[in-house]
Amino acid sequence: MRPDPVTPLAIAAAQRHELTRAKAIQALRELDRAGVPVTFATVATAGGISRSWLYTQPDIRDQIQRLRNSTSRAPRAPVPVGQRSTDASLRARLTAALQRNQALADENARLRRQLACALGDQRTTRTRSGNDPGR
Repeated sequence: MRPDPVTPLAIAAAQRHELTRAKAIQALRELDRAGVPVTFATVATAGGISRSWLYTQPDIRDQIQRLRNSTSRAPRAPVPVGQRSTDASLRARLTAALQRNQALADENARLRRQLACALGDQRTTRTRSGNDPGR
């Protein structure tokens, strides 16, 4: 039986592919961490890989497009993904704000009741003493 001559080539191609993927992923992370706008060109340059190869990798292409879209909307310096608010933290902040709002509404109602009682007492005192300006 003869050895298959394609196997060493296939192994080398697979290794080269994985090395290129690692370079692309590392470049994506570094660009995002640095706050640099992520584009196919910047990832290709930072990773030392070709733009055309990036377009052929669906997961990497999707990640580049997602990061590009998220940073292009922000007029100020982009925030790295690791520092962006999560849905859970935003929900927690919203819950805290709603609780604070309810506490303030309750305090306002209590203070209004106290003011109404104080004004009623003041009017009663004036009425009894005969100096009610409302008469």
